[in-house]
Amino acid sequence: MANTICVGAQWGDEGKGKIIDFLTENADVVVRSQGGNNAGHTVIVGKQTHVLHLVPSGILHRGKTCVIGNGVVIDPVSLVGEIEGLRSRGVKVTPRNLRISDLAHIVLPYHRELDAVRESNAGDRKIGTTRRGIGPAYADKASRTGIRMGELIRPEVFRPRFAARLKEANVQLRAAGSRALSPTLIERDYLRAATFLAPFVTNTVLFLDAARREKREILFEGAQGTFLDIDFGTYPFVTSSNTTAGGAATGSGFPPHRIHRVLGVMKAYTTRVGEGPFVTEDAAIGDLLHGMGREFGSTTGRARRCGWFDAVAVRYAAMINGIDAFAVTNLDGLDTLGTLRICVAYRLGNRTLETPPTHTPDLARCKPVYEELPGWLTPTTAARAFSDLPPRARTYLRRIARLGGAPLRLASVGPARDQTIVV
Repeated sequence: MANTICVGAQWGDEGKGKIIDFLTENADVVVRSQGGNNAGHTVIVGKQTHVLHLVPSGILHRGKTCVIGNGVVIDPVSLVGEIEGLRSRGVKVTPRNLRISDLAHIVLPYHRELDAVRESNAGDRKIGTTRRGIGPAYADKASRTGIRMGELIRPEVFRPRFAARLKEANVQLRAAGSRALSPTLIERDYLRAATFLAPFVTNTVLFLDAARREKREILFEGAQGTFLDIDFGTYPFVTSSNTTAGGAATGSGFPPHRIHRVLGVMKAYTTRVGEGPFVTEDAAIGDLLHGMGREFGSTTGRARRCGWFDAVAVRYAAMINGIDAFAVTNLDGLDTLGTLRICVAYRLGNRTLETPPTHTPDLARCKPVYEELPGWLTPTTAARAFSDLPPRARTYLRRIARLGGAPLRLASVGPARDQTIVV
């Protein structure tokens, strides 16, 4: 039995959804522990493409139990829509295979409005958020004015709490030059969602403890990536939760010493969405990948910024998360390139850096130090074993894993389940 955290080793969008779907085959419970519906995990099963925002990817496997933990901020109306969408495609979603923490905070329309108006008014200082209200919801949680799922499903508790907080939020919205929100429709929609979700809401800490005692295998599904972490990311161009491995424990109530391994997921190159420094960004790589129809956000549809593999960042991510092994995705995106670059160090002025500077303006001034490897110029999408890959592709994979500081365990050469190679 091995309880595993699956975490992004870059800026999110590493392909965790597919890797988690693959790992779920051998898991019993899949837990989402942070973030909100700003995340998007794309999983392809047969001819169907599923984009999951709040429901863990394990829901696509029969006989597994999924948990949305206390560290997640939940838009209840959006979650109802996601569950109904899964059911319409033949996916079973019931209170037996999906459990929602009663301690998870909810996202309300005023959170989305505050998110949008702040981003619009930020000018050159904008973060590039998804405008889903995630940051303001976490801010309410930290300021102790948030509303939790356990309160939402009790109308007598929710109504006065919501009315008081909406009154405060409307003052903020008017001051920011936006319109005030009316409570009537919001209350109606949220209480309707509460009725739908009430059977799913429970004390998930007790459920996870029982699963541990029964020696069931638990998989923790990370959202976003290491460098979007509120503490360790490229602040302030980050999300509002702890996206690193430590967040799995605090976001679920699961004891950290009962977690046995951490799997870091990384692309064979690097991408990020939104604003912020990106040392290895390269417009030519972005044009190539976008021309293939790749690297568009599953949540927003925005084109992702693209660049060469950044071993400096990944090595630091391995340190923060305690990564035991790597899964590399999107190897096939590099199939047509004759020469590949790997960033092995940064130059900041006259200094060579082996780790990223923690001061974001310093990171923005860093220049990449590259080593080059020959490309393989051969399609890899048909490979089903490591030995099927071109020798130069195997060399590249070994090199980036070695630079990252952990062994390679999985390599993905396409979106389908069977395009995942166990190394």
